[in-house]
Formats: sequence, structure tokens, C-alpha cells
Amino acid sequence: MKKYRLALIRQKYRPDGGAERFVSRALEALGEHDLELNVITREWQGASKPEWHIHICNPVKWGRISRERGFAHAARALWEAQQFDLVQSHERIAGCDIYRAGDGVHQCWLEQRQRILPGWQGKHLLKSRYHRYVMNAEREMYASPALKGIICNAEMVKQEIIDTFAVPASKITVIYNAVDQQRFAPPSHQDFIALRKQWQIPLDATCFVFVGSGFERKGLAQAIKAIAPTGRHLIVIGKDKEASRYQNLAKTLGCETRIHFFGMQHDTLPFYQMADGLLLPTLYDPFPNVILEAMSCGLPVITSTRCGGAEFITQGQNGYVCDALDIASLQEAIMALPAQALGSTQGSLAREKIMPCTSMKLSSQLIDLYQKIMGV
Repeated sequence: MKKYRLALIRQKYRPDGGAERFVSRALEALGEHDLELNVITREWQGASKPEWHIHICNPVKWGRISRERGFAHAARALWEAQQFDLVQSHERIAGCDIYRAGDGVHQCWLEQRQRILPGWQGKHLLKSRYHRYVMNAEREMYASPALKGIICNAEMVKQEIIDTFAVPASKITVIYNAVDQQRFAPPSHQDFIALRKQWQIPLDATCFVFVGSGFERKGLAQAIKAIAPTGRHLIVIGKDKEASRYQNLAKTLGCETRIHFFGMQHDTLPFYQMADGLLLPTLYDPFPNVILEAMSCGLPVITSTRCGGAEFITQGQNGYVCDALDIASLQEAIMALPAQALGSTQGSLAREKIMPCTSMKLSSQLIDLYQKIMGV
């Protein structure tokens, strides 16, 4: 039986990135199948296995457009020279067989971002040379006759692609990310107490966790404003070059002692395990892995209507879904969740919801899609 050669394209591999974690989990899950696994990337920072073939493709770049265009041309030249059986791109590059729309639809993200920008900035956003380049690259890729299949990680993104690019629904497969349910699990009562003491979070406080870098898009300002009058605490995990602006916001609102900035953390598990809920009022997010991880740890979730993860939330049962900018609704949701997640019905229902999201299911769905596209 022929061994099929699969190439996955991701420009830069960052271990903490959601798309990258999908790639690594997919590689691990697919490792058991008779596939030769190749990754084309500018820079691979993660662990790899001997059977994975890493192709470094790092053309010179001198700006954002040059970076995107240069990598697209070089990656395509590489995969054409290698004549892989199947090319799955996680970047907007015309000519791939499968595109994974992990970043959603660029135009839809810009429309959401316009909501928080001053009028003149919002108007100029869609005229930016870089954003025009990305939207054109996306359009060219979806129009390419080479494109045989699209993977979305949320129904929300599938509908956006159909609405924006008139792609037939039959071309799109929704495959939810996998989560390691053994590792991401609710803590024991003793571990919960130990973690709270270690990180100096009051034992009797109701504490939410916010996980994500790029605070503007992830909605940290709204999270702080919603938490401020409630007496609840918030742990912030992630990085942003303007982090001090958010710390100043907490001071201005008089809640700085209840907003705990712990920066970037390579292991997020302890922070889920000492929290009582995930608060992520993101402006636009196809389906952040943090929602699956938090729910797996038994945390109810508060997120936004423009987050694909909202598909996993049943209002009032395992969390709440609000408009990202509706501070009053976010505040109500914060107060409506149980004071403690550990042992709560909402926490149990959250974990129950993500139980089908296994590596085995992810692998099976990918293999089915590959076989369908290759006609084997």
C-alpha cells in the first residue's frame, strides 16, 4: 500500500499558539497512520519527532506584506518541487488542496475591530495596504480550482466563508480541536487550596481567569470593566506590549488589587485549576483552545457572540454568551455563575460538553477528509 505524503503549512510555529497546537495534535494523532508527515515553516520552535520532516522555508522579509507574500511564494515553490500527495495550508496561500481556516475570515475580524476604533481609524482599517493584501490572498485562495476542502473549527466560520466567498457548504468540514482531558481536569480540593496559596489568591474569592495574548482582540478591557464593580477577582495570563495600559485601567476603576497580571505562562493548567470560571469577551475568535481547556478543567465559560466557542455554551447551564462590548450583560453573567466552580453543576456540565473532543476523533475526521479528497 502506498504511503501518502502530507504537507502541513504554518509560517511560524509558536508553542503557545492555537493553530500550532492544532498542527502538533494533528501530527501526533496522524502519526499512527500510514502517512509521511511534512511541515513547511519559517521557524519551528516546538518539539518534533524523527518521523516528522520539517522543511525550513525562510525567505527575506522587510515588512508585513513582504513577509506574507514571500512565504506564500516560497512555500508553494517548495511543495510543487516536492510533489506532495496532499497539501494542507494553515496560511492563506492559493494552490493548496486543503485550507484550515483557523484564523477565521479576515474581513469579519476587521468589521468587529471597527467597533472599538475611533471613526476615522475604523474607516481607514479596510483601506490599509496590508489588510487589503490579506483579504485579496484569501479571496484568491477560495477561488482557486486547486482547493478541494476547507477545515473550520467552528460552524460560525463555516457560515462566514459561505456568506463572504460563496463557497459551497459541501466543500467545508467542521472539525473541532481536541483537548487532553486527562491533563486538563478539575483539581482536587487540596490542590485547589495549594494553588490559591502559592499564587496568593484569597481562598474565599470568586476568581475568573482570562487567557490570551493580544489583549485588545481578546477583550481584556471589557473583562476588567465588567469585573470592577463585582468584588470578583480576575487572573490575566498572556502578553501584550501595552499591558501597562490595562493595569492602569484597573487602577482607574479601583480594582487593581483584584486583577492579577501573571504574564505569559507556558503551563496554563494551574491557573484554570485555581479559577471559578473563564472570562473571555473576545471581539472575534474562531474557536480558542482556551475554552476547551477551561471547560475540561470544570470551568463554566463567559464568552462573546463572535467566538466560535459560543457553540459549546448553553446559556445559564455551562456558561453565558454576551456581546463582547455589552459590559452590563457581562457583569450579570459574572454574578450569575456559581461562587465556586469546583463541585458545581455548571462546572460538571462544562466538562461533560467537551468530552467528545478527543485526539482520536480529530484524527478520524482528518483521515476521513484526506481519503475523500484523494479518492482512496
